[in-house]
Amino acid sequence: MLQFRHLFVAVVSTLLLVPPVLAGKLAIVIDDFGYRPQTENQILALPSAVSVAVLPNAPHAHEMATKAHQSGHEVLIHLPMAPLSKQPLEKDTLRPDMSSDEIERIIREAVNRVPGAVGLNNHMGSAMTSSLFGMQKVMQALSRYNLYFLDSMTIGNSQSMRAAAGTGVKVIKRKVFLDDTQKEADIRVQFNRAVALARRNGSAIAIGHPHPTTVRVLQQMVYSLPDDITLVRPSSLLNEPQVDTSTPAAPPPPRSEKPATPRNPFKGVQLCKPKQPLEPVYVGRYFAVLGESISQSALVKYIEHQWKGWGNTQR
Repeated sequence: MLQFRHLFVAVVSTLLLVPPVLAGKLAIVIDDFGYRPQTENQILALPSAVSVAVLPNAPHAHEMATKAHQSGHEVLIHLPMAPLSKQPLEKDTLRPDMSSDEIERIIREAVNRVPGAVGLNNHMGSAMTSSLFGMQKVMQALSRYNLYFLDSMTIGNSQSMRAAAGTGVKVIKRKVFLDDTQKEADIRVQFNRAVALARRNGSAIAIGHPHPTTVRVLQQMVYSLPDDITLVRPSSLLNEPQVDTSTPAAPPPPRSEKPATPRNPFKGVQLCKPKQPLEPVYVGRYFAVLGESISQSALVKYIEHQWKGWGNTQR
């Protein structure tokens, strides 16, 4: 019994020395950097694990990307991609019908405008990311720059994971949008939802924007995370298991070798029904009418005429 007690004490002491296992990792990315330096500087004052995504054609893109990188924040390129909705497109917005060379040029120029970027995520992009052919061209270009792709998941059937197969590009997915509305109460709800998803699934990525209300919520909540949640950079989640929930686009129907039968525009003649029932035709009447028709025919008249002529010749 004494030995058992010593063993029990030793096991408990060992467990107390083991640091607690974190239940979840939470990554926060703030999009749309490069337009509002004053508000964006408040984001950069947050813990360095908060990451930023910079619009390459924004007027302060290079400045804010450089500042974020130098202060230890992870930097992504926030590249415009075509949405399904009809709206004016920003300069160099990726579209599915673009050539591989055009997409590669846009990504190359974006890399030059956003120094220190290690990943890329889509700004809008429901039309582009749902196009397998379009996203395959994007992934081929990203593979040349060793950039990962953070799918903002602006559409459920995004083809990013399917398109990245075989390219070496790592794909991770956004789970929560923090500020679909700019009400602080709503942003808090979304922040807590991201925490719950990180706890349940092991990790979660939340995306927000540099709105004053979002900044105020983050300034309060990132410093009071639960003990079992740790704030991480998106790149630390590249080896986390990802589930591809997309479905491939339906292939076009095969062309038939046999030409289709043309549609007949004519439906036939419709018979008019008599208003009164027709009288029956008896056999006797039938033959009488038939005989009368034959006797009045041109052939019979001709024979009769010839017969009479023959009779007069013989007399």
